[in-house]
Amino acid sequence: MNAIDFFCGGGGMTRGLLDAGIDVIWGLDSNPSCQNTYEHNNNIPYLCRDILNVHGNELIEEYPILEDNDELLMVGCAPCQPFSVLRQGPANEHISVNLLNEFGRIVADILPAHILVENVPGLRGKGEEVLNQFLDLITDLGYDYVSRVVNAKDYGVPQNRRRFILIASRRFVPIFPEPTHGRDLLPYETVYNAIHHYPPIEAGQEDEHFFNHRSAGLAQITLERIQATPHDGGGRLDWPEHLVLNCHQNGFVGHSDVYGRMSWNSVSPTLTAKCYSISNGRFGHPEQDRAISLREAAALQTFPDNYEFFGSLTEIGKQIGNAVPVLLARQIGEYVLEQHNVLNQE
Repeated sequence: MNAIDFFCGGGGMTRGLLDAGIDVIWGLDSNPSCQNTYEHNNNIPYLCRDILNVHGNELIEEYPILEDNDELLMVGCAPCQPFSVLRQGPANEHISVNLLNEFGRIVADILPAHILVENVPGLRGKGEEVLNQFLDLITDLGYDYVSRVVNAKDYGVPQNRRRFILIASRRFVPIFPEPTHGRDLLPYETVYNAIHHYPPIEAGQEDEHFFNHRSAGLAQITLERIQATPHDGGGRLDWPEHLVLNCHQNGFVGHSDVYGRMSWNSVSPTLTAKCYSISNGRFGHPEQDRAISLREAAALQTFPDNYEFFGSLTEIGKQIGNAVPVLLARQIGEYVLEQHNVLNQE
C-alpha cells in the first residue's frame, strides 16, 4: 500500500507509516524549514507547496502511481486554528482558508482507498463546523469512517497527548486499534525510560554524541528559578518569595505547570512547539537545571535517536512539538495496512 502525507511537517506521521510497512510516496507542506529534516531522514520527496495551489488531477499527472487509488492511503494532519489559517488577499483582506476542506477537495479528486486525519481534540465552533463539512463530503463519496479522541500514552508513547483521529475507508468499515498500554495492559512508558540514557548537559549546551541533544540557554534569574525547583516533578509553587514572577504575586495561581519539572516515573505532559522552554510548560528536566533538550523532546515523541532535525532552535521545536508521535502513527498505520491486506487476499 502507498501513502501520501499532507501537512507532513518534520515527518512524524511519515516515519510511523514507513515503520508500519507502508510506502510513502511523498510528503507535502508549505513550510520550507521542514524540508531538510523530512527528506534527510525519510529519503522521500518533500513537496513544498501551498495546498491552495494543489489539485488532484495535476498530482496524478505528476505521479501516475496515484491512479491506482485502491492501493492508496491519504493522510491529512491539517494545522489547527482550528483547521484553518488566515491569509492576506490582494486587497489586504484577511480570508480564512479551511485546510481540512482543501484536503477534502483533493480527496474527492483522487478517491484514495483510505483516509487518515489527525488533529487536536475538543473542536468547537468553526472547527466543528469544518469537520462536519468534511464528514459529509467523505460520506457522500462512499467512505465509512470512525473517529475519536485518543491519548497517545495508551499506545506506548511516553506522553499525555490527546488527539482527534479519524480513519476512513471505502473498502472496509474501520474500527479503532485497541490500546496497548494502561489498566490491565502494559504499563505506561515513562519519562525515565525515554530520556534517562542521554548524557547530562547544562543549559545552552549541546552534546555531540546524540543528534540535537541541545538545550536552550537560560538567563541568570531563570537558572536560579530552575535550581530552586525540586527534582522529579517540582514546580514554581515551591520557590522562595524573591524568585516568584511579578505576574504570579498577590495570590495569583494561574498555570502551575510553567517552569515545572517533569516526573521520572510518569508520562510527560503534552509537548508543544515551545517544548524546549521552561517558561512555556512543565518542560524542565527532572533533575538537571535546564529545559529538556531537543533530542529528549524528540524521544518523548518516539522519534528514533538517528532522526536528525535541521533548523534553528525555534524551527526544530516546532517540528518536534507539532509532530504526530511516531509510535502512534505506526500503530494506526499497521491497523490500516492489515485490513487492506486482508481485503486483497479475499
